[in-house]
Amino acid sequence: MDGKTCRDSLVIRTSRIFPDAVNDHNTLFGGRLMSDIDMTASIAAVRHTRTAVVTASTDSVDFLSPIRPGHSMCLESYVSWTGRTSVEVFTKVIAEDLKTGERTVAATAFLTFVALDDDGRPAPVPPVVPESVEEVFLHETGDLRAEQRRDHRRQSQDLARVLTADRPW
Repeated sequence: MDGKTCRDSLVIRTSRIFPDAVNDHNTLFGGRLMSDIDMTASIAAVRHTRTAVVTASTDSVDFLSPIRPGHSMCLESYVSWTGRTSVEVFTKVIAEDLKTGERTVAATAFLTFVALDDDGRPAPVPPVVPESVEEVFLHETGDLRAEQRRDHRRQSQDLARVLTADRPW
């Protein structure tokens, strides 16, 4: 299977932040940003695999600086690492103060998607070919994040075994 560049899966979405999208602190609702991240990341995953995908995990969403009304928000998502049937998608969120032009990285996120064949079973994915310094760094550190995901999943499964779906009262 031929590899694909990060650029092949790149999704860029820019939007303006209006007052109806903020919380009591006058910053963008975190849940709104998380939804936007999942949307762009899922498109990047499908562009890379050209199959149906399902979200397997949201490893992290790190909020680094506030996004406020009057800012624009640009999400850049692309496949940064691949496993046998999974793709890791990195999303960088850049906030821009539209009056001053100041741009800051406001958030980063890593999500993992599993590619599915027509019968809904995991399907092989092409490898990713990083090109830029950022892409190479993310790709080279992808194995470590994948191992951390596996450890975290085992811990979540251990926790789920002691949890109950019954009402506690």
